[in-house]
Amino acid sequence: MNPGNMMTNPITQSTPLGNIQEGQEAVVIDDNNEEGENDKLDEDGEFHIPKRNKTSEAWEDFNEFEENGNYYAICRYCNKKLSRGKSKQTTSLWRHRNSCPSRKASLRQAAQQTKLNFQPADDAFPSIPPLHTGKFDMEKMREAAAHWIVMHEHPFTILEEEGLNIFLKRGMLEWQKIIRGVAKNDCVAVYELEKKKLKKKLRNVKKVSLTTDLWKSKNQKIEYMVIIGHWIDSDWKLQKRVLNFVHIPPPRRGVEIAASLFKCVKDWGIEQKIHTISVDNASANDVAIRVLRDDFSRSKKLLGGGLSEIADIVNKIRDSVDFVNRSETRLLLFAEIAQQLQIPGKKLLYDCRTRWNATFEMLSCAMKFKDVFPRFQDRDPLYDSCPAYEDWEKAEKVCSVLEKFWAATHVISGSEYPTSNLFLQEAVKIKKLLDSRENDENDFIRAMIRKMKAKFDK
Repeated sequence: MNPGNMMTNPITQSTPLGNIQEGQEAVVIDDNNEEGENDKLDEDGEFHIPKRNKTSEAWEDFNEFEENGNYYAICRYCNKKLSRGKSKQTTSLWRHRNSCPSRKASLRQAAQQTKLNFQPADDAFPSIPPLHTGKFDMEKMREAAAHWIVMHEHPFTILEEEGLNIFLKRGMLEWQKIIRGVAKNDCVAVYELEKKKLKKKLRNVKKVSLTTDLWKSKNQKIEYMVIIGHWIDSDWKLQKRVLNFVHIPPPRRGVEIAASLFKCVKDWGIEQKIHTISVDNASANDVAIRVLRDDFSRSKKLLGGGLSEIADIVNKIRDSVDFVNRSETRLLLFAEIAQQLQIPGKKLLYDCRTRWNATFEMLSCAMKFKDVFPRFQDRDPLYDSCPAYEDWEKAEKVCSVLEKFWAATHVISGSEYPTSNLFLQEAVKIKKLLDSRENDENDFIRAMIRKMKAKFDK
């Protein structure tokens, strides 16, 4: 058969496609296309979203009804009745819509009012305000674009892409292209705004724990440290925020890590709220934590104000312990004097300045050798921080009180599950101690106990 002489047989929508014979042309006829919408799409060649019947924009301002076989449309603004006829053309609707004074007045009034944005309960965009003017705001669009870049880690250059700008310009004629430099500045501004909000929240937080992680970027060959804060909010929910992302060049010494950490918490205003710091197993972190203990101890008070009452005495004893332990020769000399005085033991304990119980243990150990230090001073002329007899006496009285706290701490922390029956017994012991020593005959102890009791009662 000659294809040139073949007649094409149109196939309607009712003909099954599986039954199309060779030489037949499949032409699908849409019975619902009353106004030739598909033909219009073919003619203008433009992109359109398919519309259903009677979705002309003119119908937004009219209500349709039928009366005695005649079709009418009533204007929703001025209630004017327009005859439609059976063909239901919209020409008269458009003419009235463009000239209706009531509609124009209503639109002017609506432009001056804010709109209520109803959102579902599980809305994924909580940052969109429920009230808005409905007007285009390029400043708000720039802010939203900055959030978009940060949220999805897009490059700043994404806002310069031609396709994206065509897309935005089609929907918003007022849209203006954002160059990469402006996008960068907007992202920094958004960061500073969010940082200000988080700082405000942290003012009401009592304890913050930190975790750090040091790692090296494979692509950039740059070493970083990320600092994350963890805390419990007022609703008893665990919160976690990245507080800083710091570049620390090699060899990443402990003093540099400590300086970066302290600068971070100082910047956030939480240097007096640090509860714990969790780090990975690196030797530099050991040095960092040791330095941070000294830094934090300058701004934090020890438990109950007890040891703070003898801060100068504690510093003297601490310096003495450090002086003796610093040299092997001094240790041997100190042990020799202790042996002559028949005092058992020869080792002095270091303390952690931010842990009152460690300081208490250091004082308790050093008090056993209180008679050794004066004789050690006579043999070593470089030793100049020997505590006086009155200093040892005050330290002993303070430690006699803190011993109850120390014992309670070990009972509670020594259990994997410190239930209330353990805690309450120790709390009662401490309260009885404070009540019994509140009116102590010694003025120094009485003043100290009253401060501790006020803090305990609180």
